[in-house]
Amino acid sequence: MFPANGDLPTPITSMDNLFGGVDNSARPEKVFVGQNLGNRTFMALIPMKDFYSMSKVANERQDDGTPASQRPLNEAHATGLAKYILKGLVAAAIEYRKNFGKPNSPQLESLQAQMGPQSYMSIQPLVANLRTCSAGGADIQGQRMEVAGETACYKIYLGQRDMLYIVDGQHRRYAMDMVFEFLSELRLNRKYPRKPKLFDADFKELVASDILAAWDECDEVARGFCRVAVEIHLGLGVKEEQQLFHDLNNLAKKVEKSLALKFDSANPLNRFIQSELLPDILNWEDVVDGDQADWHKDTGRWTFKDLAAVNAVLFLNKTNIANATPVDVEQKREIGQRAWTAIASVDGFGEVGARSKTVMAQPVVAKAVGKLVYDLGFGRRRDSSADAHLEKLLDNLASVDFSHTNPCWRYYEMTEQERIKENLAGLVDYLPQEDGSNRDIGRFDPGTKWMRFGAKHNDIYPILGDMIRWQLQLPSRHVR
Repeated sequence: MFPANGDLPTPITSMDNLFGGVDNSARPEKVFVGQNLGNRTFMALIPMKDFYSMSKVANERQDDGTPASQRPLNEAHATGLAKYILKGLVAAAIEYRKNFGKPNSPQLESLQAQMGPQSYMSIQPLVANLRTCSAGGADIQGQRMEVAGETACYKIYLGQRDMLYIVDGQHRRYAMDMVFEFLSELRLNRKYPRKPKLFDADFKELVASDILAAWDECDEVARGFCRVAVEIHLGLGVKEEQQLFHDLNNLAKKVEKSLALKFDSANPLNRFIQSELLPDILNWEDVVDGDQADWHKDTGRWTFKDLAAVNAVLFLNKTNIANATPVDVEQKREIGQRAWTAIASVDGFGEVGARSKTVMAQPVVAKAVGKLVYDLGFGRRRDSSADAHLEKLLDNLASVDFSHTNPCWRYYEMTEQERIKENLAGLVDYLPQEDGSNRDIGRFDPGTKWMRFGAKHNDIYPILGDMIRWQLQLPSRHVR
């Protein structure tokens, strides 16, 4: 047990000699050894909960004066990732049951349906630095693990002080913390926590025992079945950490928005566009890749970005579809289908050269229609006559003059005498009051006779909606 001194063991004179400076808390981790551009690294697969407890983020100056090597945390971004991870744990719990021959869980499948199915889910590998070892990890204790005489992996030993400092992935790590807090609060109080709000449910009602058991399964898979891949760099200094952070976050090219939306089948509004709107209502085989700046080459189709933007207004009354839920789509699907059917019925829409044939081919006009449908169908200011007005809008939209030469689009380019001459005098009761604000909604080209609306859609489409209200004699949204 002790080093031999002749035939006798070395006497122990103190507790320090007994422990010999060894960290008795050291835990084994299996890793693969690699060379990343000449630098030795470890690749480890660590249970999600274990990874959280053994990692740390240096996004603020440390107590010992070590400078930060991370940007400040963005909680909104982390919350979005937490929802993604929670959905992934539900899928993992379902997969765990399949792998181990357990019967299907209706409760887990119900949770998955509420959160929205997804074709595939994964957390990208995190990047961390083990600061407590020498450069390249030469002083790390470990042993080779062999299978059939070949090296399978290595087993290294990490103590309590051997924390993994996150270089890339602090928001994923914080998202894991939010998920664990959500599950802990749920288990403790049997109610969905107000914060973090990761699941759309009533936080006042007690959660049924069978649903609670399903959430417990999600917590269990996070302890072992669900592992995160971590690339561990060895003994980097702060300057090297900062450089690595820069390279990982600045050398990658961001995915073009339309392509990202087109590939995302997890968002319920994207699924609506892909499975219903494109094939069944618009009858488009595909979308276009870029904006149709040259109207002479217009195919009549839109980008996925434009379709998503219109649906964001129509279904959510928002500028993007990022926070759409399955409930949003299910509750409004029928009205949404009717709205798009009405838009598609406008003469010239969707045809080759559509932008030169009708202003409806410009997405900002469809946003105006989407805003009207949302306000009349789902808005907070709906009154008893809103349903009748919505029906009037959907049934008569194709009768509205969406030609380029309709004088109401040029209202703000006209003098008072010109407005009277074009019979637009009554339109003033539908438009915002003249308070000096910019009302430049676009320009009419006398040569081509095309009305091109501007790029500031959020300022323009409410006004276009007012002009459509006036043409259909729907109530004005302005109280004089």
